[in-house]
Order: sequence, then C-alpha cells, then structure tokens
Amino acid sequence: MMDEIVTAAEAEEGAVFARLHEVHADPGRTPPEGELPKPVTKDATRKSPARWAYERLIVYIRNFEKTLDADHEVAMGFTGGDAGVIRIEGMGYFDPDLVTFYGSDPAGTKTQLIQHVTQLNVMLRALPKHIDQPEPNRIGFRLSADLEEAEGDAAGRDSAGGIG
Repeated sequence: MMDEIVTAAEAEEGAVFARLHEVHADPGRTPPEGELPKPVTKDATRKSPARWAYERLIVYIRNFEKTLDADHEVAMGFTGGDAGVIRIEGMGYFDPDLVTFYGSDPAGTKTQLIQHVTQLNVMLRALPKHIDQPEPNRIGFRLSADLEEAEGDAAGRDSAGGIG
C-alpha cells in the first residue's frame, strides 16, 4: 500500500487544525476520530488562547457526558487548592486569556471560577443529579450546539461583508 503524498501546504495546514486522539482500556470510551464540532476544526492560529481552550474543553465535557448514566451529571474538581467541586452549569471565555466556569457546589451555593489559560487544570467528575430533576443536565451538548450556532452566525456575517 502506498503512503499518501502530502504537500508542504497541506502539512502546514494540518499542523494548526485540531485533532483529537485518545485510547482507552474500554474501546467504547474512545471517541471516533474526527468527531469534533466544526468550529473546533478551524485554524487555531486565528483564535485567542481563551477561545481555543474553551472550544477544546467543550469537546472533553461533551465526551465525558456521553459516558454518564441518567442519574449523573458532569462536575469539575480543582487541583492545587481548596475550591472543591462544582456542578458545571455554564462556561465562557474572555479574550484573550480567561476561561470561566459557572455552577454550584455540592451544598447548592452559586459558584464561578475565573481562570487564566496558563493555569487551566480541570478534573471532570460525575455527580449524582439533583433528586428533584427528572433528567440530568447535559451542559456539554448545549455548549457544543452554541459553538455550531456561533459558527453559522459568523459565516452569515462574513458573506454579508462583516468581520468574522
């Protein structure tokens, strides 16, 4: 079998586009290659460090949620401090270098973490959903849908002569 020939331009382009590669002991946990929201696959050199971190965190959260049963939701733990765990209820970024997480701690206290991208160190955890909730919260899928919607809005602005 012959190796695929890649031009210098294709190699350069491939170096700045996102790729996700994981291997797990349980093959069912390994996401299929190329299963990324379209905005994540765009040129990384045109994104701020905050946006780039935000988009990739969405992929990890969404993939983690796919492994959860109907009784659990995604939460995050923090390393190197006493902050504990928060149930992820929202996420955002502030260009050029801040990422923020919104949620609540196990006692239900409203919580927000603002973190510089160079300090980003997140551990995803499964917490039982609230007893009074019929369905678990799936923030990763909403975040991913928001990325796709924002990409569509940007494309519409680009074709209308706007900035994108």
